Amino acid sequence: MASLLLALIYVCFVSLGLPDSLLGSAWPVIHGELAVPVSYAGIISVIMFVGTILASLMSDRLLSKFGAGKVTAVSVILTAIALFGFSVSDSFWWLVLWAIPYGLGAGGVDAILNNYVALHYKAQHMSWLHCMWGVGASISPYIMSFSLIKLQNWSYGYLIVSVIQAALSVVIIFSVPMWKKGSDAKEGEERVHSLTLREIFSIKGAVASFLAFFCYCAFEYSASLWASSYLVGRWEFSPEAAAGFASMFYIGITVGRFLNGFLAMRFSDHTLIRCGISVVFVGVILLSVPISSTFSLVGFAVMGLGCAPIYPCIIHMTPDVFGKERSQAMIGVQMAFAYVGFMTMPPLFGVIAEYTTIDLLPIYLVILLGLMFLMHERVIKRKKD
Repeated sequence: MASLLLALIYVCFVSLGLPDSLLGSAWPVIHGELAVPVSYAGIISVIMFVGTILASLMSDRLLSKFGAGKVTAVSVILTAIALFGFSVSDSFWWLVLWAIPYGLGAGGVDAILNNYVALHYKAQHMSWLHCMWGVGASISPYIMSFSLIKLQNWSYGYLIVSVIQAALSVVIIFSVPMWKKGSDAKEGEERVHSLTLREIFSIKGAVASFLAFFCYCAFEYSASLWASSYLVGRWEFSPEAAAGFASMFYIGITVGRFLNGFLAMRFSDHTLIRCGISVVFVGVILLSVPISSTFSLVGFAVMGLGCAPIYPCIIHMTPDVFGKERSQAMIGVQMAFAYVGFMTMPPLFGVIAEYTTIDLLPIYLVILLGLMFLMHERVIKRKKD
């Protein structure tokens, strides 16, 4: 039974990644068809992020009241409905409206699943599950490409993923008793009341944990968002070539998380995070070497490899550091800080680059990396104390 549930969770992580690349893949067509500026994609993204943050902050209360299975099922249903809404939208403002349930659904799935796996499964599964998210995020551009080329309409891409999510939600609904049984078998105790934000932030080491997660997510998205621009501005790559080479960063993350699953069988979360930060630092140094563009290309791949263990290991160690009874509250706020990092810090570098130069990207990244390292060390100190 536990193995069957784990297999379902793996499928859930693939489905979690599926919608993430749809908007970016389809937007060059959507904005022209709907006659809106290219920049309007940012409005939709921000609304999605806000919804995800709110759902993450509410996850502890929802888990206490309804349980992991029910919250996951409803969250996947919300994303399915939202994606169907995207597929039938004929104006920009309909897209804005459907972005609200999409963000809420995605945030609920993300926070609940990460906590459930951290509580009930070994560290290697956390890495492999996040590797599966990368698989889903890598597949969706091909779904949209098929929709645009073969079906000649971007809406079919959203419709296809919506159908996949709807089918998954049906499976999750029937699996709800498995989630409850697995939880009871693992915990053997009643769940305590949900924590308020005041109570969460008063936990020793909590703020350091949140800031470490914020810095990591700000680093990851800043590196991926500005990789192409850096290669074009720093090394005069063509935009087409830069887009292809920039994918090396996420290839590094996906491959790294697959490998990290095996390393997690032997090494602790703390050790893997420290090693990951060290590898990322090497990647940033390579990125800044002025001799040849080859160093930058290798640097992005190395940074991806180094990033691979950090996200899943921070989540997986949360119940051990802060206690199982607090893990959902902690992971919910971690997810919220993660999406604030995604939403704020990459655009901030865009402003910096506009008024200075894109060449400052390595410096920006190393500052975020340094802050992440300091915050993580404070969390480790909390554990030792």
